[in-house]
Amino acid sequence: MSSFVTALKSYGQHFLHDQEVLGKITQLVKTLYNNEELIEVGPGMGAFTQHLLREFNVTCVEVDRRCIDYLNIKFKAETESEPPKLKIIDADFLKLDLKEFLNGQTAIVGNFPYNISSQIVFRILENYTEIPFMVGMFQKEMGHRIASKHNSKEYGVISVFAQLLYDVKMEFDIFPESFSPPPKVMSSIISMRRKENIVIDFDFKLFRNIVKAGFNQRRKMLRNGLSGIAPKEIMHEEVFKKRAEQLSVQDFIDLTKMIEKYKTT
Repeated sequence: MSSFVTALKSYGQHFLHDQEVLGKITQLVKTLYNNEELIEVGPGMGAFTQHLLREFNVTCVEVDRRCIDYLNIKFKAETESEPPKLKIIDADFLKLDLKEFLNGQTAIVGNFPYNISSQIVFRILENYTEIPFMVGMFQKEMGHRIASKHNSKEYGVISVFAQLLYDVKMEFDIFPESFSPPPKVMSSIISMRRKENIVIDFDFKLFRNIVKAGFNQRRKMLRNGLSGIAPKEIMHEEVFKKRAEQLSVQDFIDLTKMIEKYKTT
């Protein structure tokens, strides 16, 4: 067995090797942890896994068979302990049925492949009742997009959906030289901590359609983007003169309730 695994572009692999950064991420996970199950997505060669195992029991989900073979050798003692301190799952995280896979409250962490990082976030949002927090590595641009507030050019669909359910925070940036091979972009760690007492007292399907339609024509006023959703009788309301990026998450909720109320009267 080779002493290392060559990163593949097809998997979007950039292996984090900076021990100081790895320790910093682990401490962040530790501050959010409250006895949940812990899943690491895309462990690669296990640099982050090694740090996590000093504090937690871990389940790794890895799609690259080469990495799985490497991890099984590197962490043989941890996988064969009784009970096992480490479980390695051969699977594509995006294809897992998380409703079946998650066993109670489960945190998601990892150095996420950049090419699927937004999809990982959407999978977390779909299963938010089982996922109290996430700590993940993203391309800096994507991290800002998820964490940005309204009235910014980065603010968009993923920002609204994530911040509806989670408190999202840009934690710190990481330079390319901390990885092998170095990516051509800066990276960022973001955390998502599930909000307490979430109440979805509005038509979520309508909310989702409003947000997507609004940002689909983000340079135009909402009365253009929502012409097929909102009744023309309420298009005179001031909110329809705004662009989607000007609306906070609460504004989108209020708009959903306004349209919902009109349609049921």
